[in-house]
Amino acid sequence: QVQLVESGGGLVQPGGSLRLSCAASGSIFSINTMGWYRQAPGKERELVATITRDKTGTYADSAKGRFTISRENAKNTVYLQMNSLNPEDTAVYYCNAEILTVARAYVQLWGQGTLVTVSS
Repeated sequence: QVQLVESGGGLVQPGGSLRLSCAASGSIFSINTMGWYRQAPGKERELVATITRDKTGTYADSAKGRFTISRENAKNTVYLQMNSLNPEDTAVYYCNAEILTVARAYVQLWGQGTLVTVSS
């Protein structure tokens, strides 16, 4: 069994910052790409940022210059530092990871989601 657990969401004022964390646990051999996605009310889930095992990050245009994705491979954890938040960033943020289990099976996992609300 493997799972992803996110934390760090909450209410923040426009212009503020939040840091999301996502930790993978279970029978993990290694983790390839990890990423963050978000789904705003009434909208489809969209990519925010991804990061490879060698820590190469890619970003959606909406995240460039404001968000930073990082990871700690030793802790099987990915982070999303979000700065200059605006109300359009309000969404449930989901962690995603491509995991190679100890049994040498690849699984694509999603976290349960963490709500980020940007409002004054």
